[in-house]
Amino acid sequence: MSQSDQNFKNHAKVVPAYHYWMTPMLVLPSLYLGYRVVVDFSFADLVTFIFSVGVVLAAFFARWFALGVQDRVIRLEEQLRMEKLLPEELKQRIPEVTTEQMIALRFASDEELPGLV
Repeated sequence: MSQSDQNFKNHAKVVPAYHYWMTPMLVLPSLYLGYRVVVDFSFADLVTFIFSVGVVLAAFFARWFALGVQDRVIRLEEQLRMEKLLPEELKQRIPEVTTEQMIALRFASDEELPGLV
């Protein structure tokens, strides 16, 4: 576990550089290029539009895959924490806990964890 306390407030939902800068810089030109293909078709505009859509998808999937890895790391950390803190009769229930529940349980203190599983 990390040294700093984990709570809901110190986990940002929005990354300004990604959501407010990178996303518009990729999506807006793609929309414009799509508009150009529809209004004044040319093969060069079509190729440029397809390329821009590929760049947008690459950025989206890079973020999505990183979040998936983060979820798996959190799940592993919480499984190890549960194996250490839970009584024997509750350890059998660890596989039943979903990833979403594990992500939420990381904010629970060690003392309240057994009551939440």
